Amino acid sequence: QVQLVESGGGLVQAGGSLRLSCAASERTFETNHMGWFRQAPGKERQFVAAINWSGRTTSYVSSVKGRFTISRDNAKNTVYLQMNSLKPEDTAVYYCACSREWVGSEARYDYWGQGTQVTVSS
Repeated sequence: QVQLVESGGGLVQAGGSLRLSCAASERTFETNHMGWFRQAPGKERQFVAAINWSGRTTSYVSSVKGRFTISRDNAKNTVYLQMNSLKPEDTAVYYCACSREWVGSEARYDYWGQGTQVTVSS
């Protein structure tokens, strides 16, 4: 059982930045592919970004391209989501997830974190 713990959420003004972190308990973290999803109130969970085990392949939803960056530090068992130029529509609970197979934007990840709230005020 892999445990994922997100942190770094909070309240920020539009145009500001936040960096989310997701720490994994798995000793074989470096072999897992990671993803970030978000869910706004009353909406379905949405794919945000994904990164493969080596960090060489990334994928983003079009609405965050150029503003968000996903990265990972396998030595720290941690994946990050740097969010710049935040907009009110980015407000959501953000979840990290991991998978032993590359599933990219699909929600077929094996394990999920509890989520961290991001609120962007206008």
